[in-house]
Amino acid sequence: MTQSNTHITNINKWFKNIKSETLVDFMCSDNKRIVVTTYKVAASLDLNIVEKYIKKLNNVDSSNITSLRLP
Repeated sequence: MTQSNTHITNINKWFKNIKSETLVDFMCSDNKRIVVTTYKVAASLDLNIVEKYIKKLNNVDSSNITSLRLP
């Protein structure tokens, strides 16, 4: 399992714990951003869950994270 798949699985577990219908389908990153796609339109609560998960990762500088938002 790749690191991205592990993150997708973990985020989806968080969604399941709060009984959200949102599920992460795909994640990719580069040196400036992380792109997360979902099966359904994510509510702001769902975006906050993804943001909290990403900030807890050891290899991410959380000072550079801006709020997640819909395009």
